[in-house]
Amino acid sequence: MAVYIDDECIEWRGRIWCHMVADTPDELHRFAAKVGLKRAWFQSQSIYPHYDVTLSVRAKALQMGAILADREVLIACARELKRQITAQQAEPAQQLSLLLTV
Repeated sequence: MAVYIDDECIEWRGRIWCHMVADTPDELHRFAAKVGLKRAWFQSQSIYPHYDVTLSVRAKALQMGAILADREVLIACARELKRQITAQQAEPAQQLSLLLTV
């Protein structure tokens, strides 16, 4: 399992921002907490789920073991995150459906 950070360096609101993703949602949230990010900052509703990170958080994350990734790797990982999140959200509905049919 790994956490990935890009070097997109997007300027917004007077800061430079990059993106952070991971192999699993749980791993991403745990790592984000370790680098000081709030769970509420997770971009779950975007096309590709991720955390936005400033350059200082990016540097800290890289020091803690995050992997510098190119856009292709980051997007592939974010797509997989979205698939996992969608599956997790569908699971309770599937369980309820099974209970109602018994």
